[in-house]
Amino acid sequence: MTTPSKVSAVAEITNDFKESNAAVLTEYRGLTVAQLKELRVALGQDTKFSVVKNTLSAIAAKEAGVDAFNDQLAGPTAIAFIKGDAVAAAKSLTDFAKANKQLVIKTGVFEGKALDAAGVAALAALESRELQLARVAGVLKAPASAAARIIDALRLKLEEEGGASAPAAEEAPAEEAAVEAAAEEVAAPAEAAEAATEEN
Repeated sequence: MTTPSKVSAVAEITNDFKESNAAVLTEYRGLTVAQLKELRVALGQDTKFSVVKNTLSAIAAKEAGVDAFNDQLAGPTAIAFIKGDAVAAAKSLTDFAKANKQLVIKTGVFEGKALDAAGVAALAALESRELQLARVAGVLKAPASAAARIIDALRLKLEEEGGASAPAAEEAPAEEAAVEAAAEEVAAPAEAAEAATEEN
């Protein structure tokens, strides 16, 4: 018989699935309360690490349209519902699992795509969003100065050759085109990075 508490639990897990951009299914056999607390701290506030009942989780996963967990819901189960940086959370999970063999990463889902344990490890190996943003910030600063150096150098060359013979004068448009091409080449990454920053 379905009890109100079970209905509420299924609804909560279903909602966690729907609100998360990634989720990782783990087996935590043998972990102490202190270790679970340590893991939750490492995962941060944007990840909810919930100890769940397999039968209720199976129902919730089905209702949320998550099929990746169907064959893996066995044993003492906990699910990391990731609502923030999936890469950082996956790294925290894999690092903790390496240090604490009682935690076993079984499967996961990221942006609707199923991941096996190796897939979760691969996700953890990617650059975190913070590092990506740091790289974007560097790109936004560097290209402008690089473009300025290129343009100034070519402009000086054009000025020096301004009084030269006709062939040299004919070469000037080509060099001006080179200036424009260099500027566009250097500016393009900055524009793309700026667009990506605005989207985030």
